[in-house]
Amino acid sequence: MAEDELVEIVPNIRMDPLNFISGDFGPFFPQIPAKVPLWLAVALKKRGKCTIRPPQWMSIENLTHVLEGEREDQGAFQAVPFHYIEISRLLFDHARDDIPDIYMVRSLIEDIRDVRLHKVETNLEKFSATSAVKISHLSAMEVNVVRPFVVRSLQAFYKHDNPVVMADLDSASDRQPQVRQPQVPRNAQRQPLKRR
Repeated sequence: MAEDELVEIVPNIRMDPLNFISGDFGPFFPQIPAKVPLWLAVALKKRGKCTIRPPQWMSIENLTHVLEGEREDQGAFQAVPFHYIEISRLLFDHARDDIPDIYMVRSLIEDIRDVRLHKVETNLEKFSATSAVKISHLSAMEVNVVRPFVVRSLQAFYKHDNPVVMADLDSASDRQPQVRQPQVPRNAQRQPLKRR
């Protein structure tokens, strides 16, 4: 998940190691950078115990390079972190004062997202004529955009392969599930609740 990605923080207080199911983090010393999961960084930031260093991929130079690559090569996606949108959103919401040139960074990330979504949509139209597809460097959000198309395609393949089974599934999906109500005799009286 996006919140499990490691980010670098700079604590402003001394703290003993923190023990969690996901692992131990710390000890923390003032002005000594440490790597922690994003969820912990956000929690410490909310309590005023650290600043969060944005990941290297969020620098203006890196984002500009990725955006240029996305625009130049319409057939491929540039390598970005799998959860780049979710991570950037969390940092914009909780560590905006720690991100230099936040408006430019936000604008670049939105531009990258828009270009990549446009590529996904145009490439989905091209996929209808192919028998195999390989897409690399998709982010979590883009996978969720592609997922319904892939599911429908696989259902269509299955339907053509097994028409009897699909007819049964279609008839089953047309029926509404029935909720059974408990049968209570008309003349039955309610029992009072027992007090403890």
